[in-house]
Amino acid sequence: MVDIAHQAAINPASARDATPALVPLAAIDPGQWRALAQRAAEPNGYYLPAWELAVSATARDRIGASALFVCAGSSARLIGLMPVVSLWQAWKIPLPALVSAHPYGTLCSPLIDRDASPEAATRLLQRAREAGAHALVLRDVALDGAAMGSLKEALGRIGLRPRVLGSYVRASLDATQDGDRLLHEALGAKKLKELRRQRHRLAEHGAISFEVARKVDEIKPALETFLQLEASGWKGKRGTALLQDAGDATFIRRAVPALAETAQCEIVSLRAGTTPVAAGIVLRHQDRAFFFKLGIDERFAKYSPGVQLTLDLTRHLCADPTIASADSTASADHPMINPIWRNRFAIGDVLIPLRRHDPMVALIHAALIARGYARKAARHAIDLLRKQTEATPPPAR
Repeated sequence: MVDIAHQAAINPASARDATPALVPLAAIDPGQWRALAQRAAEPNGYYLPAWELAVSATARDRIGASALFVCAGSSARLIGLMPVVSLWQAWKIPLPALVSAHPYGTLCSPLIDRDASPEAATRLLQRAREAGAHALVLRDVALDGAAMGSLKEALGRIGLRPRVLGSYVRASLDATQDGDRLLHEALGAKKLKELRRQRHRLAEHGAISFEVARKVDEIKPALETFLQLEASGWKGKRGTALLQDAGDATFIRRAVPALAETAQCEIVSLRAGTTPVAAGIVLRHQDRAFFFKLGIDERFAKYSPGVQLTLDLTRHLCADPTIASADSTASADHPMINPIWRNRFAIGDVLIPLRRHDPMVALIHAALIARGYARKAARHAIDLLRKQTEATPPPAR
């Protein structure tokens, strides 16, 4: 965590200031934070206070974020907020930079007031300088989003430019269309016919129902169903299911009901009779939905329960006049969601220099590139090990 003690170590003057550049995330007034989220130029369900505060409090490898923030003039009105950690806390790189705190969902676009975006963006950069940072690293930011646009403009006014470290495109949904027409155009008649056949086969285990839990008393049991489904599948086998880590389980059980109180979270599920076969968590912010996670009962895998749920979710979102788009928050080339949600937008990691002609930025950039190569090599080794393990026959008994 980039706390005040760390801040004092790298910038004693700012630590003595009455309004320090960095404070613990929990020090931000939740009411002001919620008000900023309502005025945000770009929605981000993962930086809503009920979600990100729960992540920062207990989630695995995400504890202890700080807040880079600005208020309008001398007033208390919050106009910019970027949850951050130090480069050391993020990736064990001992260089003076701040990194957007990862909120579990793969979107870290900061909250910038649409009515004061030039001031908010400019002063967020200045606050980062006051904290002693030589660069900001925004990970998983919408490259063409309003928040990134405001930061680019603020940088341009002082002769600086952001550097994209890496990017990809991911699936999104245009929810202003008719759901059935969109699905027909995306999948075609033949694929939809096959999915209907699978749904009929699934119905042999009980009548199919699509359910949406929104109220707190509904969403708590729905969340437990989701957690059990997720842990029963491949994520459970790899040890990455939310239920398998006490901190992750605490975070999600705190965040989901809290967001349900403000109608910003729902859990969708598909049942065959009384048996839940798939469930997903969906966040809502302004006119955008965020498909956070999906869990399925793999005993029914041959009927494509995850796809079946996503078809119903697509129709559900397209029928909702308050939702204009949905972010899959999925990886690039995701085999399940990409064929269904055909819109795309660019996500990337961006290095933002904070001073002109600063040699430290080159060092930070080089360290980040080296880390990227090391991660690729590690992932390649892990993939090879998994393939060898899966190919090895079990010993005779």
